[in-house]
Amino acid sequence: MKRVLITGAAGFLGSHLCDRFIEEGYRVVGMDNLITGNIENLEHLFPLEEFEFYNHDVSNHVHVSGDLDYILHFASPASPIDYLKIPIQTLKVSSLGTHNLLGLAKAKSAKILVASTSEVYGDPLVHPQSEDYWGNVNPIGPRGVYDEAKRFQEAITMAYHNFHKLEVAIVRIFNTYGPRMRLNDGRVLPAFIGQALRGEDLTVFGDGSQTRSFCYVVDLVEGIYRLLMSDYAQPVNIGNPDEITILEFAEEIIKLTGTQQKITFKDLPKDDPMQRQPDITKARELLGWEPKVSRAEGLKITYEYFKSLSEKALYKKEHNDFSKYIRK
Repeated sequence: MKRVLITGAAGFLGSHLCDRFIEEGYRVVGMDNLITGNIENLEHLFPLEEFEFYNHDVSNHVHVSGDLDYILHFASPASPIDYLKIPIQTLKVSSLGTHNLLGLAKAKSAKILVASTSEVYGDPLVHPQSEDYWGNVNPIGPRGVYDEAKRFQEAITMAYHNFHKLEVAIVRIFNTYGPRMRLNDGRVLPAFIGQALRGEDLTVFGDGSQTRSFCYVVDLVEGIYRLLMSDYAQPVNIGNPDEITILEFAEEIIKLTGTQQKITFKDLPKDDPMQRQPDITKARELLGWEPKVSRAEGLKITYEYFKSLSEKALYKKEHNDFSKYIRK
C-alpha cells in the first residue's frame, strides 16, 4: 500500500483528503497541531489500521518513520478570523513548515503537493484570475500575513523543484464550502448560516457588490487528487467559476433557511478583495476537471450539516478522548 502524509489533517479540507486517500487504498499519516483543526473530524478514521495521527506543529522539525510516496501540505489557518489572531504562526507554517516538508519530501523521494490560495491574487485587477496573473497584494496589510506566506510557499516549492528536481504540485484554492467547516470560522458562508440558525440578521460588509465563487468540497478534493496524479508542477486554480455577489449570496441563504432575517451592512474590512473568480482553463485542459455540484445542491447539504451541529449544541456532549490514538 502506498503511504501519504497529510498535514492539517484535522481541518476542514485536510479531513476530507484523509477520507479520499483511505478510499483510494492508501495508508494515511495525518498531522495537525490542532490550533484550528478539530480532532473530531477524524474520529471515524482512528479505528482503522490504515490511519495514524501525529499531534505536531510542522513549523518544527518533521520526522515520519518509514516510506512516504506523497505529502500534501494543508496545515495553515485559512480564514481571516484565525490568521489575524495568530499572525506569526500563520507566517511560520507556510514558510518554515513548507521548508521542513520539502526537506522531508526530498529525503523520502516523495512527491509533495502544497495548498496555495486565491489570496495570492490579493485584490485582483484582472478578472477572472488566471494562473499567469501575478496579483495585487498589500504585503504589510492585515491580510498580508496569509497572502505573502502563501506566495513564499509557492516560491520555495518551485525552488526545490528547479534546484533539487523534486516532484511538486501547487493548487491555488478558491472559496470552498461543505460539511466540517467551523460554524465560528469567520468566512462568509458559515457566518451567514450561523446567523440564520441563531435568528440574527445577516451581516454584509461593504455594499455587498463584492463577488466570490464557491466550490463544494467534494469537487475540490477531486481536483486536488487529479493534480497530484498529474506530472504538472506549475500552480493550478481549483475552484468553481460560478460567481455571485455577497448580497445575492446572503439572499440565497435566507431563502435556503426559510428564515425572515434582515440584511445589515457594516464597513468593508481593509484589503478585502472586491472580485474573486477562478479561470479554470488549465484544470479543464490538464486534468479534465471541472466542478459538478451546483451551489444549490451543495448549500443544502452544508446547511443540513450546520443545522445538526446546532441541534447537538442544545445538549451536553461528553468529551471524546482520542489520546490513545495520537502520537507526538
